[in-house]
Amino acid sequence: MSILPDNADLRTELKYADQPTNTFIIDWASKQVSRMDSGLDAMRQAVEIILQNERYHWQIYTSNFGSELEGLVGEEYAFIVSELPRRILDAFSVDRRILSAENFVFEERSGSLHCAFDVITVFGTIREEMAV
Repeated sequence: MSILPDNADLRTELKYADQPTNTFIIDWASKQVSRMDSGLDAMRQAVEIILQNERYHWQIYTSNFGSELEGLVGEEYAFIVSELPRRILDAFSVDRRILSAENFVFEERSGSLHCAFDVITVFGTIREEMAV
């Protein structure tokens, strides 16, 4: 005794459809949501949030979200220069809109290491800077 009708076809094709990535854009000066965006400004904010949040630190985010940069503080210059690009690329790997990060430039300023790099996204290129 069969539960399904004889003409039931269980073969299905799944088709992935990209959904819009509307994001609330935060005006950091006034600490208020200023507007919605789904383009380069939304990506700029996503990149900043990924880099500013340490992975495994906040329960609101999954274990895939964020970066692992705190462990680099106090390490040798050569180790940071070799490890930082890998950790940044790993942090960005969960966002399909980010294609790559490249052109890393390191500079020592008043006792801290600053890094600038380009983030290549599906919407364009963002120049990002950070201190380690």
